[in-house]
Amino acid sequence: MNISDILLGAAIIIAAPAVNRVGEAKAQQIHPDQVVVDSPFVHDPVLAYENGKYYLYSTGHGISQMTSADRKHWTLCREGVLKNHEIPAWTHDSVPGFHTHIWAPDVIHYRNKWYLAYSCSTFGKNTSAIGLLSNTSLANMNGWKDEGCILASEGKRDNWNAIDPNFVIDDKGNPWMAWGSFWDGIQLVKLDKKTMHVKKGAKPQTIARRHAFGDASAELNPTSKFAGTNAIEAPFIMKHGDYYYLFVSWDYCCRGIKSNYRVAVGRSKNVAGPYLDKNGKDMRNGGGTLILEGDKKEFEAMGHCSAYSFPDGDFFFCHGYSIAKNGASILVQKKINWTENGWLTLE
Repeated sequence: MNISDILLGAAIIIAAPAVNRVGEAKAQQIHPDQVVVDSPFVHDPVLAYENGKYYLYSTGHGISQMTSADRKHWTLCREGVLKNHEIPAWTHDSVPGFHTHIWAPDVIHYRNKWYLAYSCSTFGKNTSAIGLLSNTSLANMNGWKDEGCILASEGKRDNWNAIDPNFVIDDKGNPWMAWGSFWDGIQLVKLDKKTMHVKKGAKPQTIARRHAFGDASAELNPTSKFAGTNAIEAPFIMKHGDYYYLFVSWDYCCRGIKSNYRVAVGRSKNVAGPYLDKNGKDMRNGGGTLILEGDKKEFEAMGHCSAYSFPDGDFFFCHGYSIAKNGASILVQKKINWTENGWLTLE
């Protein structure tokens, strides 16, 4: 992630009370402590639904958060999920250079409790860690409890990057976590039902890569000399019908108007894969069916998605690099339509 791009989005959110000009996020103050926006500036958005209210979490200092009753008007929360003094000390010990800017969270309700995973890292390196928080209710915004580190990666030890977590529950009620950015691509591991940490004896396995081994067509990485050219990240697995659908983001985010992020998908009847695209190509070998990219009119690029079944249907969310806003990232919401053969389109 490009830290300057993410900090720009965070700064815009903090400055939201002044945002009320044509061409920017439409905002209104409903009372001195609340600001409501129609097009929030976000990066890496995930959502949850509880008691008629939607909660949105995204990259930001202490994990950015906002709420909505209709997914059209979003009330910004001035403080993150974790205040600076609440960020666990172990995160700084595990990831040198990490401070308060937390990336790419995910949230899930499992066994009568909410769990929120989050990423601690520094740009372009894979010495990273995924932390875990728990809560009894999303409405209790001060009720998050530190549950420690789910897993961590070290640059000289691991060929994967411990960021961009995503929880998924299989048909037998077992929790899993997908994650990954660059290096050897998207990883998956089984979690313990009681702790939501890695199940004893479970080992990470690669389930998707941007390029097959030996593929010489990969462009040079314009953002990092460390991460290589396996430009895939931000997994999200959604179950629909008989299949698990694995969404991934290809290519490069966080470069503002120079971003070329896009979303591809594959599916499998087994949560652990193999995930195949429409042509039957394994995502471990560079497979993936492209379903979203920048239209070059409203958005230069779009990516880092999440997808949910809500009371009014199935919906897809991501951030898009707005051309009108000079590459700032804003929330994108699209309806999922399922085809007769079990694939999907977005509208």
